[in-house]
Parts: sequence; structure tokens; C-alpha cells
Amino acid sequence: MIVVVIIGLLAAIAIPAFQRVRASSQDKAVTNNLRQLSAAAEQYFVEQGASTVASANLVGSNSTQYLKVVQTVAREVYEANLTLGLPVTAAGLAGARTITYLN
Repeated sequence: MIVVVIIGLLAAIAIPAFQRVRASSQDKAVTNNLRQLSAAAEQYFVEQGASTVASANLVGSNSTQYLKVVQTVAREVYEANLTLGLPVTAAGLAGARTITYLN
């Protein structure tokens, strides 16, 4: 009986800590994706002289696109269009959080 109580207490301590580490890891991965999208958009703006670009023009396997793939880590959705001078946002991270990357 004591062993079961001790295991329960350890689990009660470990599970919230694990969830915090997992959320932090997801946030860092999404922030990295946003940084890459922002850098690709900046390169596109410089090369094309445009001020807006669709994400579909940045991500893909064509030689004219700047990123091969953007991996989602927690069902997040990235902006469809990126505009020069505005932050890049991913919404719905783990169904609840939004992360914004400022250049």
C-alpha cells in the first residue's frame, strides 16, 4: 500500500513537470519555424521587390521556393500570407496557444 502511495506521489510531481517541458519544446520548435518563414519572406521581398507573399510561394520542393517543408509539431496553423514589416504568427498551438515572431 505504501509503495502505491509513493508511486502516486512521484507521478503527481512528474506529470506537470513533463507537460511544462513538452510545451516549452513545442514553443521553441514553432518559433524556429516562424524564424525560418520570416527569413524566407525577407529574402523573397529583397529578390522580388514585393511587400506581400503567400506562404505557398515560400514552402515547397520547387527550386524557386525558399524552404522545403515546415513541420508542424502541435497542430499549429501558420499564416497564409506574410507582409513586409509585420510579425509572423502561428495559431492553435496545441489547440490553445499562439506564438508571434517579431523580426
